[in-house]
Amino acid sequence: MSNQNKKAKFSLILSRVLAYGVVIFLCVLCLFFFVLLILMSSKSNSQLQGAFTLTWGGHFLENLKNAWTDVSINIPRGMFNSLIVALCSALITTYFSALTAYGVHVYNFKMKNVVFTFIMAIMMIPSQVSAVGFIQLAYKFGLTNKLWLLIVPGIAAPVVFFYMKQYLESVLPIEMVEAARIDGSNEFRIFNEIVLPIMKPAVAVQMIFSFVSSWNNFFMPALLLTKKEYKTVPIMIAQLRSADYSKFDMGKVFMFILLAILPVMIVYTILSKSIIKGVTSGSVKG
Repeated sequence: MSNQNKKAKFSLILSRVLAYGVVIFLCVLCLFFFVLLILMSSKSNSQLQGAFTLTWGGHFLENLKNAWTDVSINIPRGMFNSLIVALCSALITTYFSALTAYGVHVYNFKMKNVVFTFIMAIMMIPSQVSAVGFIQLAYKFGLTNKLWLLIVPGIAAPVVFFYMKQYLESVLPIEMVEAARIDGSNEFRIFNEIVLPIMKPAVAVQMIFSFVSSWNNFFMPALLLTKKEYKTVPIMIAQLRSADYSKFDMGKVFMFILLAILPVMIVYTILSKSIIKGVTSGSVKG
């Protein structure tokens, strides 16, 4: 083997080692804080107030019991409320955004470009600005403490619409829609049975983002939910943080934070498999 080939082989091996090293480092960096949270949630309040150590505290089940049965907050109810809001918001956001993107992409109508530009303009408006009027209307008509009030606005999601439209332009041939129309399919059947399966990777990605965004949303629930039985997880975590210092239990707080992120991780794990499957077997061949 010549020296040139040896140098090329050594360079290839070195580049692979560096690439794998960077990937391993990033994985360890991402997992470190999650492992740290688990370790902190296993320690008692007195252990957490002492010196910092990366050791198992031995109070994991005790903290779990204290957090789950806390009389000041109802964690099971809060997680149920957050799950209902986040799941319904994710489904509504992705479905109606995909449906809107399908209509704008497939149909040619007057002022089509104006409609698209208008939606893009709305995307530039901060959500906090539009939330002011929405909250005023909610209080005016007595619609506070309603979980569906946090779900319905998810129908209008310009960012998700833009992502879906860009995805449709790359994977959906207009000829496929026209062929389905010739076969006698109506528009909703075409969308639900043909277009939506093609969009599975995009839908899975946006469902993850929408679910996480809704699950972590604090601004709107804090203003619209005042009764204890309707409060969501972010509001309850804020209540724990603002509790009396003499009754403040850091172990319980860490355990609650751990419980709060577990549903997000489960949803991401489930939908990430759908993304991989959709990318490998759901492509459209022209």
